[in-house]
Amino acid sequence: MEQQESPRWWAVVAVMIGIFLLVTAEQLPIGLLSQVADSMGVTPGMAGLMVTVPGVVAAFSAPLLPVAVGRLDRRIMLTLMMAVMVLGSVLSAMASNFVFLLAARVLVGISIGGFWAIAGSIAPRLVPSAQVPKAMTIIFGGVAAASVLGVPLGTLLGDLSNWRVAFGALGGLSLITALALWFWLPPLPPREPVRLRMLAQQLKNRGVRVAVLTTGFVVVGHFAAYTFISPILQEISGIAQRHVGSLLLLYGAAGILGNIAAGVFAGRHSYRAVLAIPSLLLVVVVLFPLLGVQPISGVMLLMVWGAVIGSVSASIQTWILRTAPNTEAATALMAFVFNMSIGLGAMVGGQVVDTTSLPMDMWAASGLFLLGMLLVWRTPSRIVGEKRR
Repeated sequence: MEQQESPRWWAVVAVMIGIFLLVTAEQLPIGLLSQVADSMGVTPGMAGLMVTVPGVVAAFSAPLLPVAVGRLDRRIMLTLMMAVMVLGSVLSAMASNFVFLLAARVLVGISIGGFWAIAGSIAPRLVPSAQVPKAMTIIFGGVAAASVLGVPLGTLLGDLSNWRVAFGALGGLSLITALALWFWLPPLPPREPVRLRMLAQQLKNRGVRVAVLTTGFVVVGHFAAYTFISPILQEISGIAQRHVGSLLLLYGAAGILGNIAAGVFAGRHSYRAVLAIPSLLLVVVVLFPLLGVQPISGVMLLMVWGAVIGSVSASIQTWILRTAPNTEAATALMAFVFNMSIGLGAMVGGQVVDTTSLPMDMWAASGLFLLGMLLVWRTPSRIVGEKRR
């Protein structure tokens, strides 16, 4: 085990900022969906491919890039992934048509998958074991911070100027972050190169299998609905489009609180933390088309939704650290599932929205949350060292 002379908190912060920008880049089209669709002359469902494409690409990049780079220092890999993010963001801002835009989003997907595959397992290498839960809360706080700051501010910037400026700003911030990663991270040679067979071996462990399947159900369901949160808030809750960016700020703030709570609670009760996620999402999303028909009730349900989804990364990763035989291989596998699920969720949601209605899309998502809840409920809590009470 590597020994740190002192905790490398600046390195932890750099990784968190990287996660923040990557998640912002992946989800920013959600806030700008209507604007990009109008600009490019495509339907909202088609515009949802801006989320699907990088999600699918990231899914395959996550397990394959660590295998391809072998013994490459993880510091170099993380820095390179941010450099690819710079290129993808700049090309997105310059896209002259929708096909070119989707091609640029492929580069964004490569950077997301490669970065996330390493970032999820890096905390134990930067701080002493007693401080790993705190470091993980900070790193995955980047996911919630992307919701509270990245996506809403990017949406606001796009509303004040246009969507191209928002993507261009992401490129500039990614360049600064690449430099921070290079200077703040220590050398991180891989402890053991990830091989393809290691990815399959992780699935022999029941704890990893449950984490993988639960993540799939939750993330597909979430993005099937949340990708279309702007039209949901406008058409179901009667909220004007000009207020959507501000509400996403509140949604993200709730996500940060959820992430902090998960960092504290999941460290001691990871089973109950993971069980609560699909259970609460099921209630919120089922009720949204029924109770969220007024602005105030829609906002209240949105806040609960944000708090719950903000707890996902820290809770699931804590479960993985407790159950996986090889944490880097398992994290790469989880990154595959997470990002593939984002892409599938956006694609499925787009098809349902275009062929049926927004409420039907939300109810379809709720069915996936139900499956996730039942899966965790039927899993013995002892696999993560807990007794069911």
